[in-house]
Amino acid sequence: MAKEYSGSPKHHQLESKRKRLSWILGVSGLCILSYIFGAWQNTSAPTNRSEVYNKVGCDGGSPPAGNSVPSSSSSPSSFRLDFQSHHQVEINNSGGVQKFPPCALSYSEYTPCQDPVRARKFDRNMLKYRERHCPKKEELLLCLIPAPPRYKTPFKWPQSRDYAWYGNIPHRELSIEKAVQNWIQVEGERFRFPGGGTMFPRGADAYIDDIDELIPLRSGNIRTAIDTGCGVASWGAYLLRRDILAMSFAPRDTHEAQVQFALERGVPAMIGIMASQRLPYPARAFDMAHCSRCLIPWHKYDGMYLIEVDRILRPGGYWILSGPPINWKKYWRGWERTQEDLKQEQDAIEDVAKSLCWKKVIEKKDLSIWQKPINHIECIKSRKLYKTPHLCKSDDPDTAWYRNMETCITPLPEVSSSDEVAGGALEKWPQRAFANPPRITIGSIPGITVEKFQEDNELWKDRVTHYKRIIPLSNGRYRNIMDMNAYLGGFAAALVQYPVWVMNVVPANSKQDTLGVIYERGFIGTYQDWCQAFSTYPRTYDLIHAGGVFSIYQDRCDITYILLEMDRILRPEGTVIFRDTVEVLVKIQGITDGMRWKSQIMDHESGPFNPEKILVAVKTYWTGEATQKQD
Repeated sequence: MAKEYSGSPKHHQLESKRKRLSWILGVSGLCILSYIFGAWQNTSAPTNRSEVYNKVGCDGGSPPAGNSVPSSSSSPSSFRLDFQSHHQVEINNSGGVQKFPPCALSYSEYTPCQDPVRARKFDRNMLKYRERHCPKKEELLLCLIPAPPRYKTPFKWPQSRDYAWYGNIPHRELSIEKAVQNWIQVEGERFRFPGGGTMFPRGADAYIDDIDELIPLRSGNIRTAIDTGCGVASWGAYLLRRDILAMSFAPRDTHEAQVQFALERGVPAMIGIMASQRLPYPARAFDMAHCSRCLIPWHKYDGMYLIEVDRILRPGGYWILSGPPINWKKYWRGWERTQEDLKQEQDAIEDVAKSLCWKKVIEKKDLSIWQKPINHIECIKSRKLYKTPHLCKSDDPDTAWYRNMETCITPLPEVSSSDEVAGGALEKWPQRAFANPPRITIGSIPGITVEKFQEDNELWKDRVTHYKRIIPLSNGRYRNIMDMNAYLGGFAAALVQYPVWVMNVVPANSKQDTLGVIYERGFIGTYQDWCQAFSTYPRTYDLIHAGGVFSIYQDRCDITYILLEMDRILRPEGTVIFRDTVEVLVKIQGITDGMRWKSQIMDHESGPFNPEKILVAVKTYWTGEATQKQD
């Protein structure tokens, strides 16, 4: 008889499997709990706001009243990104950090490539000495440009349009020299900008209204403008309320700190001059150009300066001139010139404009306005009448970085009919910001399609949404913003809802020249080689975006000098956002730690597995020491 068992074999097998499964689940659970506990221990989430935004003063001191770093009552959870728990990269080297000392206070307004002392060594013919002349490598400074001792956080926009702190730009020269013209006034500890100008004693607003009666400024057709010899940029400041964005420029000259005043007001501006080299903008960039007694000899050098305006003016764009010699019959005595001299100058300007195929729209009171043709069909035919200037041949019209001006007309793209806009018509603003730019639609930029353009817009929409969680984009802290590697201008486009403007920079050595696209979208920008200094004064930008810049330049020049240049143009308590690989960001952070910056590396907005990371840095507040009386 067979032996009986207390249970079947199948029952014991099931029991054994259950025990093994329970053991596996238990071990797995313990592993998960251990990982979560370890990650929690390594995470340094801020209690109030990111450590990046903790208030830091010079040598442990506190900044004066009005210079506080923004804070919030609660830190967004998405800002608590933990980079170090996901990456085994050594952030701070034990070998020590190179500390950069402050420069002497005499360098507080240092503009390396427009230094007046260096400029004296160069040719004064055609004002070449006022063009960019950058220091050699052995002349570069390895110190931090100090802010004036009484520096304060600038007024927020729109109040900054009318006021600036005297301690930030301690110069009374313009308030005295231009007192009658109401450029600028001193009121106690602050400057006031009444909106006046040499040719608009009733104020820039009234002057712009006069222009609006002659050409349509509010229709959305005019969006980008350029103001040559801008003064303190009141014309550009008051155009902003009409949704017109002006690039204002003036040389560094006897009218001390014009461009610095403009940028302190929150108005776009650059140091620049019409001398012998092209302006650093692409062809067909601006819808409107303006000169209000800018003292440029338009009729000289075979009309070269008007020819350059023609290059950067869009088809159908306007050129506005006020001041000598316009309305000379009324003003010639006050201008201390003879009637014959002024008449001869105006006749010469009229001849150059005709030779460029411009149409005189109107001359009324103090204003004279010309319009560029929408294409060159008739202009080509007119070359039988006007032998000069001839049309340029075999030339890239967008090439503008250290490129000499020419006395030939930049040809417009070919068209099939006389009523077609050369290069393509643009949408009205604000639709223009996101409409397909003609240069992309016609395929003039290799590798960039309409689909890539739309994808880039979506990408920047997501990025700016993410940035809003980690920096105070919406509270008015930032006004002047720079994108050091702007590509298609997607960052600027994603910021249109905020009270900011963006200087879109396209590196001069880029394989794809996209600056023309940025202007077609209704934004402004410039070319720049970041191995050199930018044409601006110290402390003129609130936020700098550097996406992939150092991957481009790390093999071309010492990135230390690029970072010191960023420090020069960044305001105290200003912010920088870097996007790059981990290795590059760690290298950057190792340098900025010695520049009195506070920074933090964070994961990409898509998560820790993206090889691109983000470094957010804030320049701490500190000033130079007053060793002498500030005038």
